[in-house]
Amino acid sequence: MNDKTERSLERMAVCFLAVSGVTKDWSKAKENANLKSRDIISIVNKNFDENISPGSYDDIRRKDLKLLVLADIVINSGVNKGSATNDPTRGYALHPDFKSLVVKYKTSDWEKALKAFNKNKPSLADILARKRDIEKIPVKLPNGKPLELSLGEHNVLQKAIIEEFLPRFGSDCIVLYIGDTSNKTLHIELEELKKLKFFELSHDELPDIIAYSKKNNWLYLIEAVHSSGPMSETRVFELKKMLKECKPN
Repeated sequence: MNDKTERSLERMAVCFLAVSGVTKDWSKAKENANLKSRDIISIVNKNFDENISPGSYDDIRRKDLKLLVLADIVINSGVNKGSATNDPTRGYALHPDFKSLVVKYKTSDWEKALKAFNKNKPSLADILARKRDIEKIPVKLPNGKPLELSLGEHNVLQKAIIEEFLPRFGSDCIVLYIGDTSNKTLHIELEELKKLKFFELSHDELPDIIAYSKKNNWLYLIEAVHSSGPMSETRVFELKKMLKECKPN
């Protein structure tokens, strides 16, 4: 663990203690603090030998409490349900379930309470995994096969290319390769590419999408970039050179 990571964990820990109202005695933990970011800074500076600038209140929300909120250890709510993050009525408080657990820390009931809590509560790793699953971009290939691309502007564009451009202008083509932002081999038809004598797929110069129209014997090499012009002459020359043995036009 490097110094930066260790420092981040320390900041998260003292902010958690501030929200829970614990300075010495865990049995004093409380759930109804509804503290604002500036309140948390003040408590941390006073009780935990810190010197956080009052102007760093946004870091408390975005960095120090982010994982605690995601894990439902700390809740962030306000008078107005569904209010914006900058709503002045919003504040931080210890989750009631977690409060019931921490007050038993260092008591004879701790192990039993912790076991029961973990049994009924998903881990942060599980929560983040579900979040990643939710934050996917569903894509349907021209042949109807469903895929899920990782979240990002680049893949939003790839979705449009696959679902809108290719069905209109692809002349009954099949998609042979998609370079997902986080998984470069999310979809790849190796045997079909080999039949076409496509260049080695470990090559760094792969385009984002490769499609093939058997009807016209056309190969589509598509790069999903936010630009206002066609591929450069240099890029076109590079691809032609690498595809000199390829069968399609």
